Amino acid sequence: MLWAIDVGNTHTVVGLNNGSWAAVWRLETHSGDTEDQLAATLGQLCQATGTELKADAVIIGSVVPSVEATWKHFGEKWLRQRPVFLENGAQVGLEVTYEPPLAVGADRIANALAAIDQYGTPVVAVDFGTATTFDTVDAGGRYVGGAILPGVLVSMEALSQRAARLPSISLVEPKTAIGRNTVDALRSGVMLGYAGAVDALGRQIREELGGKATLVATGGLAGAFSGLCKEIDTVNPNLTLEGLLLAHRRIVPAL
Repeated sequence: MLWAIDVGNTHTVVGLNNGSWAAVWRLETHSGDTEDQLAATLGQLCQATGTELKADAVIIGSVVPSVEATWKHFGEKWLRQRPVFLENGAQVGLEVTYEPPLAVGADRIANALAAIDQYGTPVVAVDFGTATTFDTVDAGGRYVGGAILPGVLVSMEALSQRAARLPSISLVEPKTAIGRNTVDALRSGVMLGYAGAVDALGRQIREELGGKATLVATGGLAGAFSGLCKEIDTVNPNLTLEGLLLAHRRIVPAL
């Protein structure tokens, strides 16, 4: 069983793969957790899904340096495996022309790997997370950059902090663009406005790639927006984990 662990700023996604995904779990990322606390949480999830707290290999992609040592200790102590960390494109044979190349996070490298493998090139992975990122691969298979848009939840939190009287809303598709009350007006602005921003970026990026790129959506909020975004071609909720799986296959033979 291979454990693929995608450590993000807000959530950490843990996938167990034995040829297919036996389990995928989404946890909150807490910098104060110890390896034993991680084991307690993941042990309960394993028990609930009929899997075991054991692994044949572990690969981690992290954008949160403060928790990486804890995840390393968790792997060594509880899974009896020394984790492999995805750190850059050079590890996995992905040419990166972004400046500087090492500024591209592990999650974005993983997204690009899986997108190339599953959809060919050119391709754009649109990851709806703490930030919404556009990971762009050209026809030659080079990671050339993309765009970073503040995530919808981050935007909503910022708005609520500046406007205390505005209510919170659920992320569901509005019936109309014209909101007849404050909740509906907010929902229209957030859902339709954000989808429009994603479409505008996606359309321009596609044009700059020659007009034929596949846009694949992933991330925790992809399902909420994919139906509203006309430029999105398909949704793959496990794209980052699948990229980590590919990364492990490329890194381990080289060790």
